[in-house]
Amino acid sequence: MFTTHTLKNGMRVIVAPLRDTKAVTLLVLVKVGSRFEARNINGISHFVEHLMFKGTTKRPTALKITRELDGIGAEYNAFTSKDVTGYYIKAHIDKLPLLLDMLSDMLQHSIFDPKEIERERGVIIEEINMYEDNPLMMMEDVFEQTVWGDHPLGWNIAGPKSVIQKVTRQQLLDYYNTYYRPTNMLVAVSGNVSETVVDDISRHFARGTSQKKSYSFRAVPPVQREPHVMVKKKDTEQIQLGLGFPAYPHGHKDLYPLYLLNVIMGGNMSSRLFMSIREKKGLCYFIRTSVNPYEDTGIFMVQAGLDKSRIDEAVTAILEELNKVKVAGITSAELKKAREFIKGKLILDLEASDEVASWLARQMLFEKKVKTPAEMIERLEKVTIADIKRVARDVIRRDRINLALIGPLDSAERFSRLLKV
Repeated sequence: MFTTHTLKNGMRVIVAPLRDTKAVTLLVLVKVGSRFEARNINGISHFVEHLMFKGTTKRPTALKITRELDGIGAEYNAFTSKDVTGYYIKAHIDKLPLLLDMLSDMLQHSIFDPKEIERERGVIIEEINMYEDNPLMMMEDVFEQTVWGDHPLGWNIAGPKSVIQKVTRQQLLDYYNTYYRPTNMLVAVSGNVSETVVDDISRHFARGTSQKKSYSFRAVPPVQREPHVMVKKKDTEQIQLGLGFPAYPHGHKDLYPLYLLNVIMGGNMSSRLFMSIREKKGLCYFIRTSVNPYEDTGIFMVQAGLDKSRIDEAVTAILEELNKVKVAGITSAELKKAREFIKGKLILDLEASDEVASWLARQMLFEKKVKTPAEMIERLEKVTIADIKRVARDVIRRDRINLALIGPLDSAERFSRLLKV
């Protein structure tokens, strides 16, 4: 299904040939994100990401970059998270030479034009404003701030506006030069390609040396010992809720039971929380759960948009459902359905070249071994009912609960009392 390679300069490459598609995706991941930042440059990873699209020595303006990509009907974008920054282009397989030339040019020869930097400050501030005006979009940031507090994992990826207004071109260049090194980057290509694509990648991404440099980030805070509650007051018709717990990192042996528990509790429209909180009690329009692993920790989170007049009832009902799975566990029918759901989603996702590239690249970046779909399914098949109950008891703990709320609320005190019942 895939092959892995290491170029002379230390850059890793993963190639996934897909014979039944005319599309190809080129993805580059850089192992850096907001958790690598200091407080005075919080948001700089995201700022650098924006600047990769603002001109290179070969294509000196943003318009030249976007005009070429739009001219071939390409899909392209970039993203910054807490622990990784990514850039991708998806297009017809015939356009792969352009994709290689474009991404390598952007990531190795961006010019950091001072005028573009000044312009982009305003763009990023408006992006921050967009999130702050949308409680659904900002909930993940607020929830992780509740969990991690004043730790880089609890900081906003885009940073505070005050930093964006002040960060200098030299700071941006220094940060780029520190982390955008071949040994800290990974290229993934997925589509109807041959093994000769590795030579093409090598020619385009030849810059830099194989000298490795160690990168560090702050360790996670000590194990949580009491509930955390955060209320962000906002005049809304609905209250956004994030409720959850610290969980497991990439590669942890219990991630597979947790993924199955996630499906059972809130992964689809027949999950326990969806049926109980929405269908039976009518307390919300949407409710879901998610698992988000990092390199040394992780998150298991319930997210919902709730009726503001019945918020106490909703929080209590969610806690009851979480407690039920700890005490009584799950049924064999639930386990079978959850397995089949994950298997079905995996098969559908891996029909697309961009999903294949992302799925493989993230494994290569954060795990010791890149698994095939068959190996992942084999792991899922080995999970037992007892495993899921054990993991539920390990993760869902009152002393490690975190509750974040966005809406017309004045105080966190009443919710603190609710969590201690």
